[in-house]
Amino acid sequence: MEAYRFDSSALERAAEAAKALEKSANSKDYLELSRQQEITKQNELLKQSKEFEVQARQMELQVEKTRSEERIKQLREQANLDKQKVQYQDQLARSRYDDQLEQQRRLNEENLRRQEESVQKQEAMRRATLEHELEKRAELDLKRIEREVLSKGKVERDNQDLTLEQIRLKAKEDRETRLESIKSIGSLVGQGLHTFLGDEQQVRMAVAGLVAVSAGYFAAKGSLSMAFRFLEARLVKPSLVRETSRLSLTDTLKHPIDTCKKIVWRFKGVEDTLQGVILKPKVEAAIRDIALETKNCRKAKGIYRNVLLHGPPGTGKTMFAKKLARNSGMDFAIMTGGDVQLMGDKSVEAIHKLFEWARTSRRGLILFIDEAESFLIRRHSGISQNLRDTMAAFLSHTGDHNNRFMMILTSNIPTVFDEAVINRIHDAVEFGLPGLDERTLLVGHYFQEYILNPASSGKWRIKVEGENWTEVCKEVAKLTEGMSGREIAHLALDWQMKTIVTEKGELTRELMLERTKVAMERKKKTLLWKKAQQDEQSHFRARPFRARRSGRSSRTYLSATLVEAVKAEGGASESPIPSAS
Repeated sequence: MEAYRFDSSALERAAEAAKALEKSANSKDYLELSRQQEITKQNELLKQSKEFEVQARQMELQVEKTRSEERIKQLREQANLDKQKVQYQDQLARSRYDDQLEQQRRLNEENLRRQEESVQKQEAMRRATLEHELEKRAELDLKRIEREVLSKGKVERDNQDLTLEQIRLKAKEDRETRLESIKSIGSLVGQGLHTFLGDEQQVRMAVAGLVAVSAGYFAAKGSLSMAFRFLEARLVKPSLVRETSRLSLTDTLKHPIDTCKKIVWRFKGVEDTLQGVILKPKVEAAIRDIALETKNCRKAKGIYRNVLLHGPPGTGKTMFAKKLARNSGMDFAIMTGGDVQLMGDKSVEAIHKLFEWARTSRRGLILFIDEAESFLIRRHSGISQNLRDTMAAFLSHTGDHNNRFMMILTSNIPTVFDEAVINRIHDAVEFGLPGLDERTLLVGHYFQEYILNPASSGKWRIKVEGENWTEVCKEVAKLTEGMSGREIAHLALDWQMKTIVTEKGELTRELMLERTKVAMERKKKTLLWKKAQQDEQSHFRARPFRARRSGRSSRTYLSATLVEAVKAEGGASESPIPSAS
C-alpha cells in the first residue's frame, strides 16, 4: 500500500500570494474585496441551504400527499371490496331466499296436488256411492210402482160396476142442474120483457135515450174533427213547407231561436225588392212591376196574381220571392215539387192542408213552389193516378181568384205544365243567365261580400294588396260566361277558402284566375252530364222496348253517351260516371 504524502504546493503558493499582497499598495482593497466575496459566497450558500430546505419541505409535503392519496385509494378500494362483499352476501341471501321460496312453492304444489288427488278420490267414491244408492232406489221404486199398479188394477177390475154407476149418476145430476138454470133464466127474461113492453112510457124513454146517445157520439166525433182541423190549419206548419216566415206553435217549441229570427224579420223595415239581386234591365223592370202590384194589392185587399218564374237554377228566383214578401209586408212559404211526389198516397191530403193553412194568413202569404213541373206536368203524358189526384186537388184550390195568398211557381222547363195550370198563371218572367255587365256586377258584389268585408273586419286572415281588383273582377266576369249568380257566389266563396289555407293568407290575381278556370271546367262537365241525360231520355222515349230487349240499363247508356260527349269535346278519355256492371 502506497504511503500518504501531503502536497504543500498549495500552501506555498498561498504564502507567496500573501507576501505579494503585503508588498502591494492595494492590499487593503484586496482584503476588503476578498471579504465581500466571502460574504457573497456565504449568502449564496445560505440561500442555497434555504432553497434546499424548501425543496426538502416540498418533498415531504409531496410524500405526505402521495401517502394520503394512497391511503384514500386504499380506503376506496377497501370500501369497494366491502360493498362487493355486502352485495355478494346479499346476493347469496337472496339466492338462498329464492331457493327457499322455490322449495316452498314446490312443496305447496305437491301438497295441493296430493289434496286434489285425495279430493278427486273422495269425490269418485262419493259419486260411486250415490250412483249405487240411486240404482238401488230406482229398483225399489220400480218394484213398488209395479206392486201398486197391479193392486190398483185388481181393485178397479173388482169395482168396475160401481165406478160406472157413479159416473152415470153424476152426469144425470149435471144435466138436470143445467136444465133448471136455463128454465130459471128464461122465465126471468120473459117476465122482464113482458113488464117492459107493457109500459109504453118506459119504451119511449129507452128509445129516446138510445137516440140521444147515438146523436151525441156522432156530433162529438164530427165537432172534434172540425176543431182539430181548424187548430191544425192555424197552429201547425204543413209538412210540405220547408221554410216559412209564419209563426207556428210547433216551430216555437222545437226551434225557439228560429222563431225569434222570424219575429225580428217581421219587424224589419221595408227594403228594396231587388236589393242584392242583379238582373238584366228588362227582367228587373218586370220584377219591379210585379213587386209594386203585389204591394198595392195587399194594401187595397185586392186579388193577388200568380207568377211563373222560369229559367236556369241559381239565377235569383227564390231570393226574389223572399224579398218580395218582405217588401210587400206579407209572409212567405217555400216548398218544392219533388216533396209532393215523395208523399205518395198522402200527397192529396198534404195539398189540402197546405192551401187551408195558406188561407189562414192574416198578412197574406206568398207561396213559392220550386220545381213546380215535378207534379204539375201534363195529365195526358202517362202520369200515375196518384199524381193526377194531387194535381186535381191543386187545381181545386187555385181555380178562383183570392186575396189570401199569391203563388210564385218556378220551373226550368215551363213547356211541360198542364194547360189548366197555365190558365191559372197571370204573369211569366224568364230569369236568364246573366250577361257580361250583370256578371261584372255579381263578381264585384260577391268579391266585396266574401273578400273585402272579411279582410277589413280583421276576423279572417286575408290580405288584398298590390292588385287592381276592379280590372281583375272584369277579367273574371269575361271568363265566367254561362255561370249563374249562385255559381259566381260559390266561386267567390272558393276564393275565400283557398286564400285562408295559403301560407301567407294573401289573395292574388293568379289564384283568382286559376280557381275560375277550375270552376269553368267543372261547369263544362256538368253541361256534358246534362246533355247525356237528355240524350238518354230521348233515346228511351223513342225506343222503349228495344232498350229492354237489349238488356242495357239507362245508367249504362248514360255512361256510354257521356264517354262519346267527352271524346267529342276533347276531354278525358275516361267516363265521368262508372258503367253499370
